[in-house]
Amino acid sequence: MNPTLDLSEITQKIGRLFIGGIPGPELDTDTINLIKNYHLGGIIFFSRNVEDPIQLARLCKGIQRVSMENSGIPLFLAIDQEGGRVARLKEPFTQFPGNAAIGEDSDPEQSALHFASTTAREMALVGLNMNLAPVMDVAQVDMDSHLVGRSFSRDPLIVTKLGKIVINTLQQGGIMAVAKHFPGLGKSDLDPHLHLPTVNATSQEMESVHLLPFAGAIEANVSAIMSSHAVYPALEPGRPATLSIKIITDLLREKMSFDGLIISDDLEMGAIAKERGLPEGAADAFDAGIDLLLICKSQALLLDSMEFIRDKVIKGEIPYERLEKSLDRIIKYKKHFLHPFKRISLKAVKEYFRNKQS
Repeated sequence: MNPTLDLSEITQKIGRLFIGGIPGPELDTDTINLIKNYHLGGIIFFSRNVEDPIQLARLCKGIQRVSMENSGIPLFLAIDQEGGRVARLKEPFTQFPGNAAIGEDSDPEQSALHFASTTAREMALVGLNMNLAPVMDVAQVDMDSHLVGRSFSRDPLIVTKLGKIVINTLQQGGIMAVAKHFPGLGKSDLDPHLHLPTVNATSQEMESVHLLPFAGAIEANVSAIMSSHAVYPALEPGRPATLSIKIITDLLREKMSFDGLIISDDLEMGAIAKERGLPEGAADAFDAGIDLLLICKSQALLLDSMEFIRDKVIKGEIPYERLEKSLDRIIKYKKHFLHPFKRISLKAVKEYFRNKQS
């Protein structure tokens, strides 16, 4: 424990590890409090937060104004915009049919490029800076229904190739890409939103099929990789990947040499909430090596988790150096993608969408 830091400084440092949800389409006082007093690291948007491009641009602008005036550090503003079934930005944002359709297109590479370049342009315009995409899971014959249509292919080489195009194109457009769901959810038997799935793949199958696209994502310098909430008996029996030091630190960090951000899937999902619960699950995920902890709905659980981790750091149960490592990575990516801070132009948003519809 660093004795020179006071309680409020530690609280603010821990706040930067979290990406939280907000209740509606406007900036509310509880969210302002999280940004001002807890130095929240980022916000994830869902359909409940998005009415139209102008409203979203105003919301992003307001959020960043509060953060910049308060700490001088902009927030990660993230959204799931995979196309197809998982797309939080509806019309007039450009709609795409999703990864499976890209994989089946007559020119899949061009289709992937078009999706990513258009999505990056429209996201950046309204002030978003992180896309929780692409899905790098390899499709299986009996894949759980929550993943149907979200994978590029059953062929890991095609998933790798198209995923790399999406990653490179999003990031060239100023949007951080997030490859998910590590170490591969294609063979899961249940939906982790509700239950704890098990991926019964052998070590050899994990290596040759499921991990291959993530190795490609690392080659493409992907900004972040999202962990899956499934159990992988071949890698560590009985423990979801998000909470596994063997999977997050030993495999992804050490063996696969990934030095970008590792982000958890939503810790409020049934797979974690039922099995471990919050705030303990958040502390276990951080302990496993996760840098950014995602709590998508309950700000009360978010605060509980911040305080729980803070107390563990103060007691020395989580080493202070562990906190510094994640903070260094977070600052590195904020500097690379969010500095110099780009002003959001409502005029440019209006013009783009007016011209797009005409």
